[in-house]
Parts: sequence; C-alpha cells; structure tokens
Amino acid sequence: MSETVLPLGGAKVDGLVTVGEMALGMISLRGTLESEAIATAVTELAGAAMPQPLKASAQGDRALLWMSPDELLIVLPHAEAPQAAHDLAGRLSGEHTLVADVSDARAVFALSGDDARLRETLAKLTPADLSPGACPSGTVRRTRLAQIPGAIWLSEPGTVRVLCFRSVARYAFDLLATAAAPDAPVGVY
Repeated sequence: MSETVLPLGGAKVDGLVTVGEMALGMISLRGTLESEAIATAVTELAGAAMPQPLKASAQGDRALLWMSPDELLIVLPHAEAPQAAHDLAGRLSGEHTLVADVSDARAVFALSGDDARLRETLAKLTPADLSPGACPSGTVRRTRLAQIPGAIWLSEPGTVRVLCFRSVARYAFDLLATAAAPDAPVGVY
C-alpha cells in the first residue's frame, strides 16, 4: 500500500484558530439515498446513521455527510478507502449508484479553536450564514471560499473541516491562514 501524500506536506498555521492539513479517506456515493439497500450498506460501513439534509452523522473516525439530495460523502480512515469503495460498489451492484474513492482528489483542512472565532474566520471567506442558529454543530454546507467551491463540516464545537479540490489546496490553505491571522481584515479576499 502506498503512503498518504498530503497536497501541501502537512501545512499548519496558528492564529486566531489553528489551521492544519489532514488526511481523510472519502468515498463519494451518488444514488437514491432513500433506497434501503444504499442506507443499509453505508450505515454498516460507517457505523453511523443516515444523515438528514445538510447534516453529518459520525461515529468515531467514520462519518456520513449529506452533500446533496442524491450524494453522500463517506468519511473513514484514508488507508481503508480504496478497499471500502471497491466493496461498497460490489455490494450495491444491483442499485443505480456511482461509488468513487475521492480521497486523493480532495484536500482537507482541520480548523480548531474557539467556536466563535472559527465561525468568524470562515465568515470572512464565504457568503454562507455560519451563525450557530443557522449552522449548528453537525452541519455540512457546500459553498464558496472566496473564488473556489468547498464544503464546510462543522463537526463539533471548536472543530471544523474544510474540504476542497486538491488542485486548489494551496489557495484554500492561504485563504484560511490569512483569515485566521490575528490582524486579518474583513472583506478583502
């Protein structure tokens, strides 16, 4: 098995919040999420319940993220993703689905710190309402981060995961690092 290679080699910065690159195994599943076969297969794989729209359901280092009405992102340890995607595709061969290991096509940044500062840092970059009332912990939002698409997973108070395409990892990290700087201005990204 090959070693995990992070796009930026494990970049990390401390500011108002800590921003650090991390590895996650990610399987994208497209299909009819109401299907009993799909629900059974993904909940058994993740050990977590099917998430409601705009939510995540997690159990330990595994999670199911609702990405759209016909898409889930299955999060698991990076090393397990290729085999898990293969097994899941086989298990769902009779269903109209698309299963793809997207672990190496994405970059993931972990943000940690005071919850209000996390939300303030992200609010500098996205038009999404990230207030606690609009986005409580457990919420997943697809949005824009300045000029790029991304997803924000507010996994628990004080912890956020930002997902984007690997090809824009440097841009995303620099945005997050700048927004997290103690003297970062608002609205110039």
